[in-house]
Amino acid sequence: MFIKQLSVFVENKQGALSKIISLLSDTGVNMRAVSIADTQDFGILRIIVNDIDKALETLKSNNVIYRANNVIGVELEDSPGSLAKVLGLLTNGGVNVEYMYAFVTPGNSNGAYLVLRARHNDKAEKILAENNIKMLSEEDIKMM
Repeated sequence: MFIKQLSVFVENKQGALSKIISLLSDTGVNMRAVSIADTQDFGILRIIVNDIDKALETLKSNNVIYRANNVIGVELEDSPGSLAKVLGLLTNGGVNVEYMYAFVTPGNSNGAYLVLRARHNDKAEKILAENNIKMLSEEDIKMM
């Protein structure tokens, strides 16, 4: 079960990030998770949103350079070792995690969520499902 992540190209200059975030918020798109990695000249903003269709329409109509990717959202217990367990399952299954980031929501006081992209997402999804690791759907994201 995959969720869509938007990877948005952002120039590394004052106001560029704010402009993109404002475009999305002005159209009612709510961000659930955010990560940004930068270089000297540009950054890649990775976001999970509550309304992927509206976000895609907004970015496209404003000529923002983006890419929509499949990623895996995982619900974790908020306890020592939960992340290590998930990563251990993937490692033992021969899956390389390319990147990950986490988020929490007010309605989930017992846990956190992890977003990850693996070199072989299909294989990662299968391993997690076989080990009863709860994965998020687009519907889960909308309801948060």
